[in-house]
Amino acid sequence: MSKTVIDVRTRGEFSGGHVANSINIPLQEIPERINEIKAMQQPLILCCASGGRSAQATMYLKAHGIKCEDGGSWMSVNYELNQQ
Repeated sequence: MSKTVIDVRTRGEFSGGHVANSINIPLQEIPERINEIKAMQQPLILCCASGGRSAQATMYLKAHGIKCEDGGSWMSVNYELNQQ
């Protein structure tokens, strides 16, 4: 089963490397793209550079009834998904 991964880093950071097939939605764009996010296959995995921004995004999305988890750094998520 494929997982939906949202990377909340900036576009510049994302272009420097990211989880294959992940979706880039920078943290500051999450409120305006909430309906788009709600339409995605859940649960979502959120990631960023170190885990700080993904933790913020996870709290925000959970408060809006979206099933998601904080994956921490994108490199950790990438490693975990490649172990499956």
